Amino acid sequence: MNWINNIVRPKIQRILAKREVPDNVWIKCPESGQMIHYKDLEANQFVVPGSDYHMRMTGEQRLKALFDEGEYETIATPEVAQDPLKFRDERRYTDRLKDNRSKTGLYDAVLVGAGTLDGLPVVSAAQDFAFMGGSLGSAAGEAIITGLREAVSRSTPFILYAASGGARMQEGILSLMQMPRTTVAVQELKEAGLPYIVVLTHPTTGGVTASYAMLGDIHIAEPGALICFAGPRVIEQTIREKLPEGFQRSEYLLEHGMIDMVTHRHQLRETLSRICRLLMEARHEELATGPSREDSEETPLQEISENDVDEADFDDLPPGQDTPDDSDDQDPRPTAE
Repeated sequence: MNWINNIVRPKIQRILAKREVPDNVWIKCPESGQMIHYKDLEANQFVVPGSDYHMRMTGEQRLKALFDEGEYETIATPEVAQDPLKFRDERRYTDRLKDNRSKTGLYDAVLVGAGTLDGLPVVSAAQDFAFMGGSLGSAAGEAIITGLREAVSRSTPFILYAASGGARMQEGILSLMQMPRTTVAVQELKEAGLPYIVVLTHPTTGGVTASYAMLGDIHIAEPGALICFAGPRVIEQTIREKLPEGFQRSEYLLEHGMIDMVTHRHQLRETLSRICRLLMEARHEELATGPSREDSEETPLQEISENDVDEADFDDLPPGQDTPDDSDDQDPRPTAE
């Protein structure tokens, strides 16, 4: 009977035993409730086939989807003070950082990489919402600045994937300081004549929207992305009114001229490649031909003297008015008697 206990019974138990299913094997669509296998979702660039809902992607997944063959060089970012304000709410800020770093494998919320997009050198940064909601702190700000300056040093376009809940409250004023600092770095890129393209993903809110996320040359949004400073719930509670359907979503912002285009994720890489190539070709042509004749012959305003003003410029003035300055001294409003 030993062979029954030692061989047969364990085999039967293994067959009948309930297999444990990992939590992330099946993903539920937040919009339709559809269940989809993780592998199928990953193969479809994290777009739910039935509802076309765009799920969130990690920073690493964003960069792999962007660069040729999914290969890129990770750009090292400067280290910053871990907890300069010694902040604590329900938990210590340092503990929150440790947990998020263990969960995501990232140093902070922004991942910066350099590679090629259809053969064109590109530098890109992606915010990872899984790391404390993609919030903007000192480390994230340094990463954005590093990416922008790396693009300047390599003379490449810079592509930013924005996904954030705003400034990181645990760093107080230090997080708010990243808004002007990143703005200065964006200006350095523009002064170098290099393209800055922003891809706005769900959600992009708060101080990120109020700074570098809305300073691009081209703004592309994914379908259904929430893009705002204050969220719709906060606005409704403040004004005590019901907001329009789809308010602050990417389609609404496109209709009202705040962004340039809404692009499906399946066409996003092709669109980015085309835009980068067009803008870089225009830059190369400008560098080859030099400044235009109109720009080179333009006379600085401070060099124009009074004698250079043609009297014919005042032919259309009303009778009795010899110079434009006369109108400034006359008050057309009737005086009260």
